Amino acid sequence: MTSQVSTSPAAGSIKVACIQMQPVFGNVAANVAHSLELIDRAASQGADLVVLPELSNTGYMFASREEAFGLAEHIPGGPSVDAWAERAARHGMHIVAGITERSGPDLYNSAVVIGPEGYIGTFRKVHLWNEENLFFEPGNLGFPVFHTPIGRIGVAICYDGWFPETFRLCALQGADIVCVPTNWVPIPGQAEGREAMANILAMAAAHSNSIFIACADRVGVERGQPFEGQSLIVSYTGWPVVGPASRDAEDILIAEVDLGEARRKRNWNAFNQVLRDRRADVYDEMLGSGAKRGWY
Repeated sequence: MTSQVSTSPAAGSIKVACIQMQPVFGNVAANVAHSLELIDRAASQGADLVVLPELSNTGYMFASREEAFGLAEHIPGGPSVDAWAERAARHGMHIVAGITERSGPDLYNSAVVIGPEGYIGTFRKVHLWNEENLFFEPGNLGFPVFHTPIGRIGVAICYDGWFPETFRLCALQGADIVCVPTNWVPIPGQAEGREAMANILAMAAAHSNSIFIACADRVGVERGQPFEGQSLIVSYTGWPVVGPASRDAEDILIAEVDLGEARRKRNWNAFNQVLRDRRADVYDEMLGSGAKRGWY
């Protein structure tokens, strides 16, 4: 396992860590324990915000809804969230982690947001990929932006990143960074050795919305499905600050960033500011979502 670190120190900067790991399907206790070891490593390097992959506590390739339901947990109060909350308190950090959520009879592909004081909120994956539609309900919480002492945090999960509305709605609500727990898989037509399509999409979204984006992918092969790795942290400029990581090895990517720069540098020249230049006279400012407008 390697660690990639990029630093650009500035007043008010924080260290963001994306943990690229390989869960073992169905072994929740072992997966969470492994994630805690990696969180401790990131904390030893000064991480203030840690992002874990999609469904990091359970694995991804469910054979049936019953199997998924048996591995799911309530949020908050489940053992995975409790374990991550203990580490967030111990290290004084924030954690965004992918988790299989049970809410009554419903299942969600979710991400939990945790701070030093405990549970902050939940994001539920809005756009379901492939057979996720057999197990999960589409997310019903929209794209909330969580206001924390280290910055305004938006969240997306994997396939959400294929929709420009995902990042635009986060940006319009004032997000400084969008954290993306993900399980990227190869895309048809992808040439050997090419970067993941998701890398290109993340770079484009960061640039066109002037926000930081931190993507934590998984690696390995699970029930015959390979995963892409290539986690990365992207600047508001659209260029990676650190990464992409390797395709097949666990890794910890850490970047020191000033989240305020995304807001201060949003004016590209004397005429253009990417969010204010939107033609709200031609289309609905908030894309019909009903989300609350933020500051930009």
